[in-house]
Amino acid sequence: MINKYIFREYDIRGVYPKDINESLAYLLGKAFATKLKKLGKDTTLVGYDNRYSSPNLEKELVKGITECGVNVVRLGLVTTPMYYYGWDYLNIKSGIMITASHNPKDENGFKFSYNGINNAYGTSSLELYQMIINKDFSEESDKGEVKTVDIKKDYINMITSNIHLGNYKLKVIYDCGNGTTSIVADEIFNTFKDKLELTPLFNVSDSNFPNHHPDPAVEENLSILKQKVKELHADVGIAFDGDGDRVGVIDNEGNFLTIDKFMILIWRQLSLKKDIAKKTFYDVKCSLALKEELDKLNIENEFYRTGNSYTKEKSYKGNYPFAGELSGHVYFRDKFNGYDDGIYAGLRLIEILSNTKLSITELLQNIPLYNSTPEIKIKTPDNIKFQVVEKVKKYCQEKNYHILLIDGVKVIFNDGSALVRASNTGPNITARFEAKEKKRLEEIKEEFMNLIQV
Repeated sequence: MINKYIFREYDIRGVYPKDINESLAYLLGKAFATKLKKLGKDTTLVGYDNRYSSPNLEKELVKGITECGVNVVRLGLVTTPMYYYGWDYLNIKSGIMITASHNPKDENGFKFSYNGINNAYGTSSLELYQMIINKDFSEESDKGEVKTVDIKKDYINMITSNIHLGNYKLKVIYDCGNGTTSIVADEIFNTFKDKLELTPLFNVSDSNFPNHHPDPAVEENLSILKQKVKELHADVGIAFDGDGDRVGVIDNEGNFLTIDKFMILIWRQLSLKKDIAKKTFYDVKCSLALKEELDKLNIENEFYRTGNSYTKEKSYKGNYPFAGELSGHVYFRDKFNGYDDGIYAGLRLIEILSNTKLSITELLQNIPLYNSTPEIKIKTPDNIKFQVVEKVKKYCQEKNYHILLIDGVKVIFNDGSALVRASNTGPNITARFEAKEKKRLEEIKEEFMNLIQV
């Protein structure tokens, strides 16, 4: 029995071994290889994160792929950004990364790509599901070959050669959360030890994530990092998620810095450059403060849907110098290859701070002020969550509210906003509310929370 609901809009994720197991990995390998052959491809990349189930899943996935006549280049234990780097460095434009990103420790999953640009999305995972159910596999007498390649050294050199620190020595704390960044973070940051006073946190790989859940978009997960920044009077704290493709930031006063504010810091610096396009996008979770600031900077900007597969593709097609989403996926294309890399994103902020006397709080002093909630997740069964969003949409239309329907329902008021959308990575409704006045924030929150309770 295969759970259809683990085949989500832009990846495959579920509980190990209940939903995700070696048998599924083997069948997925056969389906993926069959699809690759239909696309005229004969070689693919495979990497895996540090979850305890990943090596066994990788073994069976590779077996399924090669049995259908496709060659595999195994990267072994890597962060997701290292796997993305492999697309370009090895010129292999397809692959599967075994990871459940920031999901709980007992889960795992698969991100897959057919083009080496972005992960597949939409109905792509359901197509693989149907191939598995129907046993629609390519049968080959000649098995694919397997080769193992270590890209760690080249990846580290690529990252470190891209960053140029200024003359101001900074105190930096970085938190790996015992995730997969633990295998490379020390080597990368220690390259700059003459210019940075470094304090690592939870930089030993441990798939039990014993110190905190590895999701830097959730403030409570960074409570230890916040305390350490205050204790050591650090200039910045940087955190990464379980597979390393997202970044979280703590400012010099120990405050959680939302990624839309991080994007303001980056764009204020980028806007000074004459040789880059003044255009960007950001996902619907981001604050109106970001839009207002980008308008001031004369940066062409727009809201876009949430989801790494979608935003990465848009970043590539539009060749945006910098763009991203509130969860911490950000894409630099001004002097980088554009994939989302938490360590690199953190270093770009450090690069800015090392060239100014100003702290993060000083750099952000005059941004538009909004009171906002964190991202709120309401447990909602997968077969119901889209009905809830439709209910909110009809309500807003009846009220003649100004809404965006790019991804869920984004309501824009003169003094705030509300967002209600169905999560694509779990059985949740996600919501976020903001307003210029605290009282108004509570009014907006109450109005919509009453609508979406199941």
